[in-house]
Amino acid sequence: MTPNGTTSDASINDRLEQLEARIDDLESENGQLRETVARQSDRIEDQQAQIDSLEDEVERLQEENTRLEAVTDAALKKAGANKARIAELQTRELEKGAHLLDENVDPDSLADTVDRLERFTKEDGNTYVRIPDSDDPLDRGGSVALSHGDLLPIQQLARMDDDMLHSSTNSLPARLAARLWRARTNPSVGDDPWQDGCKEVQEYVKASDMKHWIRRQESGVSDAYAKKLVSRTIDVLLELSKNRVAIRKQTERKNGLPYTERRVLLKTDASIPGKITESDRSPETAGVHG
Repeated sequence: MTPNGTTSDASINDRLEQLEARIDDLESENGQLRETVARQSDRIEDQQAQIDSLEDEVERLQEENTRLEAVTDAALKKAGANKARIAELQTRELEKGAHLLDENVDPDSLADTVDRLERFTKEDGNTYVRIPDSDDPLDRGGSVALSHGDLLPIQQLARMDDDMLHSSTNSLPARLAARLWRARTNPSVGDDPWQDGCKEVQEYVKASDMKHWIRRQESGVSDAYAKKLVSRTIDVLLELSKNRVAIRKQTERKNGLPYTERRVLLKTDASIPGKITESDRSPETAGVHG
């Protein structure tokens, strides 16, 4: 201070400079803080956007999980219902004498009426199950046996004897078609006009052979009427086999002269229920469980 008690100009100036420097420092610090706050605000906004996005994803996943749980429950219920239906169908087929592949049958799921099953092995090497002492509806081995209702109409008729045939149908062509099919599948019949084929044809029968066969089957039938019966029998055979057989015209030669003749063909790929090969024999019993 000066003698009269006042602050000198130099001291005032120094104080001002100090204050100005402090102000500059504070302004710089304030600017840095503002920048820091701005950066933090930006980070907070980015984090909030991520949080919002994650919350949306969580909500979407929760909705998807709810949907999948509903689909899974429906699928499980449907699978359970299908299993019950299959078990019911298998029970019915077994009760009708069917032979089913062992690996496809769950004995515990069958109806109470099937309390005992017999396991056995066929010539094809596969293991089957059946109700003990139930016969194969086709009286053959080597493939899954089918109930009477699962057979083609021609197969059903072919299993009947002549008396049953007469009582089942008044149609002579239908009876002849059934006998013709029986002659092909039952060696004990004896009079068999079918011939072995080759390549894609398993067996075939010529129209001319059918005519002679019909005359042997039906005594008193004239040659002309037998020709008509051949055509009618072929038509019925197509119908009753549900077109599993095919009709083809083949050029033949007789006495050096060509002529065209119809043939009834059973192809190797024909879908015949219970179709088996000549080598199939009676199944070998493997065991009984129940």
